[in-house]
Amino acid sequence: MLGVKSRNLGTVPAAKGGATSTSGGGGGMTAWELRPCGMLVQKRNSDVNQSQNVVPTIKVKVKYCSSYHEITIKSQATFGELKKMLAGRTGLNPLDQKLVYKDKERDSKSYLDVAGVKDGSRMMLFIDVMRQEKRLVEDLKSAKMDKAKLPLMEITSEIDKLAKEVGNLEREIYGGKKVNEKVLLNLIELLMSQLIKLDGIVGDGDVKLQRRMQVKRVQKYIENLDLLKIQNSKIGISKGKISFEQKLVSSMEKQRDSMKWPLVVTTEWEKF
Repeated sequence: MLGVKSRNLGTVPAAKGGATSTSGGGGGMTAWELRPCGMLVQKRNSDVNQSQNVVPTIKVKVKYCSSYHEITIKSQATFGELKKMLAGRTGLNPLDQKLVYKDKERDSKSYLDVAGVKDGSRMMLFIDVMRQEKRLVEDLKSAKMDKAKLPLMEITSEIDKLAKEVGNLEREIYGGKKVNEKVLLNLIELLMSQLIKLDGIVGDGDVKLQRRMQVKRVQKYIENLDLLKIQNSKIGISKGKISFEQKLVSSMEKQRDSMKWPLVVTTEWEKF
């Protein structure tokens, strides 16, 4: 088969699966491909760059205690990604791992290729005891906070219900409607019981802050109920006084009328 002549590039031998050629001007290598129609054309730069940017995969050997673990990983991965893969093999939390390569502990954010890790490289894995203890303490605190949050949420829900009852009583009493005093006293007792429950919750951070807010909230409702008791006791008193005075005046008038002497007109003064 005759060669294909290309302008400025000289004669390029045709190949069935594709070929490479040197350019006439710069002496660099140029990639070619054979199209289905039989034409031999130059490869696009995007295809060439894509093939050149493929990240190679490497195998590293990690010794942990008396065992060796062979991990297949991308050469441009981080030591943190390697720790995550080792967690599945060793059962060790990535946060508790200490990876040593070339007698130096490697940071989780560092890249393997930058540190010089290659295919077949070896490294050591140790347990970071201090970091593990610190993490366990933090996990324990977090568990205690989660445990305290549940009863606090339940108490808050109860306080919300009692707050609605306080609001209903305020509308009734300040609207002039007299309420049975036992209702007010019972509501105060229920709020006091919520204060006792809040006193039993122990926690730090957000739990402590939420507990303090709920305590102040309950105390405010109790103060409002004390004022409502005073206001409720005044309802109907003024009307009662007026009716009592009216009855008193009426009875005195009747008594005075009964004691009046009959008027007698006579000229017989001696008899009178």
